[in-house]
Amino acid sequence: MTMQLTGIHHLTAISAKPRENLAFYTGLLGMRLVKKTVNQDDVSAYHLFYADGKANPGTDLTFFDFPAAPELRGTNSISRTGLRVAGEKALGFWRDRLKQAGGVTGEVVEVDGRLTLPFEDGEGQRLVLVDDGGEGAASPWERSTVPEENQIRGLGPIVLTVHDLASTEMALTGVMNMRRVRDYAAHGAHIHVFAMGEGGPAAELHVLEQKDVPPARQGAGAVHHVAFRTPDEAQYHAWTQRLNEVGIRNSGEIDRFYFRSLYFREPNGILFEIATDGPGFATDEPMETLGEKLALPPFLEARRAQIEAGLKPIG
Repeated sequence: MTMQLTGIHHLTAISAKPRENLAFYTGLLGMRLVKKTVNQDDVSAYHLFYADGKANPGTDLTFFDFPAAPELRGTNSISRTGLRVAGEKALGFWRDRLKQAGGVTGEVVEVDGRLTLPFEDGEGQRLVLVDDGGEGAASPWERSTVPEENQIRGLGPIVLTVHDLASTEMALTGVMNMRRVRDYAAHGAHIHVFAMGEGGPAAELHVLEQKDVPPARQGAGAVHHVAFRTPDEAQYHAWTQRLNEVGIRNSGEIDRFYFRSLYFREPNGILFEIATDGPGFATDEPMETLGEKLALPPFLEARRAQIEAGLKPIG
């Protein structure tokens, strides 16, 4: 079996302000809150999932609510998260909308042959809208605050900053079967593009090496980990076997109820996850009402009253 990761599955970041986070991602960015649950390893923290109208894998931007100090930016971290939109007009819409909202917003510039618009949320989470040309399926959400044609379609390229490119490249190509497809220059840096599956903006990692920068210290506004898609259980088990065979320490297989997870760190210490596409978020709530109530996986359901009592209301 040739094992191929098919793209970015989700990306999980850290917020110390869950109420503002919810307002920013659903209100300003118009994403759908598809699951309001808790961090399964620390049930005092929310785990919020924002995605497209159908909660498709590859569209989830998720947040742990940790009362942490702000991130200290540096190397060995995920330094920018791509979100895909369709077309130059959409980017114009977003530039105006984001500037009006008053946060940190750049200009529309072409990077690596695609139009992009960099911006940050209120906690300094670094994001970039990327024009994917409208290719591939999209599931807009009819109750979004953003018109259908301008909605965020899913995750785009994820940017990693590492101290040592060679060791990360070895893991990406030698272990994870990605391919190095091209390099480009941007913002005074030389960036290396690795693709998985069919490639394209939903299936790329962009890696830059910074040897003389101290490592980042994780906190609010930082990314916690990035997850890659594997289509089914058979491939998922094969990845576990693969990591064990090559001697990469990993979490072992974890059932997150909405998908199966496997965690490990690449050589520069960035946390990676391999996650299955299914069973998905509609396993315990109807698709129409996703995210409206606190959802708990069956193994936490018995503790619901205690868990709900420990969470702060976020509106």
